[in-house]
Amino acid sequence: MSEYQYYEFQAIDRPLTKAEQEMLRALSSRGRITATSFANHYDWGDFKGDPGKLMEDCFDLHLYLANWGTRRLMMRVPKRLVDRHELDVFLDEVDWVEIWSKGAYTIIDIYRDEVEPDDDAWDVDVGWLAVLAPLRNDIVSGDLRLFYLLWLSAVGEGLLTDDTPESLPGIDPLTGSLEAVVAFFGIDRDLVAAAAASPYEEEPAPDAARAVIAGLADDEKTDLLIRLMEGDVHIGSELRRRARAQHMSGRRRRRTVGELRLKAHEMRKARKRAEAERLRAEERRKAEEAEQARRDRLDALRRRGENVWREVETEIGLRNAAGYDRAAALLTDLKQLAAEDDTAAEFSSRIAAIRERHVRKVQFLKRLRGL
Repeated sequence: MSEYQYYEFQAIDRPLTKAEQEMLRALSSRGRITATSFANHYDWGDFKGDPGKLMEDCFDLHLYLANWGTRRLMMRVPKRLVDRHELDVFLDEVDWVEIWSKGAYTIIDIYRDEVEPDDDAWDVDVGWLAVLAPLRNDIVSGDLRLFYLLWLSAVGEGLLTDDTPESLPGIDPLTGSLEAVVAFFGIDRDLVAAAAASPYEEEPAPDAARAVIAGLADDEKTDLLIRLMEGDVHIGSELRRRARAQHMSGRRRRRTVGELRLKAHEMRKARKRAEAERLRAEERRKAEEAEQARRDRLDALRRRGENVWREVETEIGLRNAAGYDRAAALLTDLKQLAAEDDTAAEFSSRIAAIRERHVRKVQFLKRLRGL
């Protein structure tokens, strides 16, 4: 397999300046550069830039993949909308996630090696970043299910004891972006299914959101409106975060790692049983189809009578491998017909005559072994 690396960056909160675009062009002469994005792939060599530095200075999203199994997703979010202590609950045992702050932003760097490719899932045509991009807005809105999935990877790697409580009381239903995280980073699908057996805290109802806004002090409302007028694109996310925090009751019981593992084990066994039965059913279907095709072929040969024997001689007369193969196949079918019609002795006599007539055609006679 040849080397393949793919880099993609997106700017969400603001477009790139002309100077930033020129800086990117100096890093890559072949990269696709726009006012909001940079993308390039490498079949040899490597990207000259530092993805972490580019995220600190220019971009809000970054995706990297290599066909030897490395996956990386970076997101830059406003620091005021991320509670680092809250994230530590999820990430204490996940050593392939790094979080740091630069200026007004926090960068979340998810980097994993040795992810098993699934049906050529490394291919850029999958459009991974487009599918994963909504996760950034989820995070700033207070939806932390991405970090639950990362926490679940530590469960799958045996890094947490059975009595450890889960970091959220359920994650169902998974969004398309969360399902993409599972595929992109190779997280145990049975553990994810076990976790998804319990629902996530639902979004607060409109009345609850209205109550949150109504409860804001006048100076807070004024500040929000000024920020909205100045183009702050995160006002809505910030309000959803507040509403969600007020809505989360915390009264729902959280399962333990041991319970999740047991549930995943049961699901894995059921999935394997279902897959084995599906394969058996598929094998039965194919066998039935093959038998029906064989039956139809033999019935057609029976109706043709002596014409089949003449066709055998014609194919032998071609004196090439394809002709010999077709002649041998016809003779094999004729042997089966002879067995069914109780004419095996006649078949043996005719096949002996064919061997005698074509005794010098060594390659053809090799094909008659067993007849």
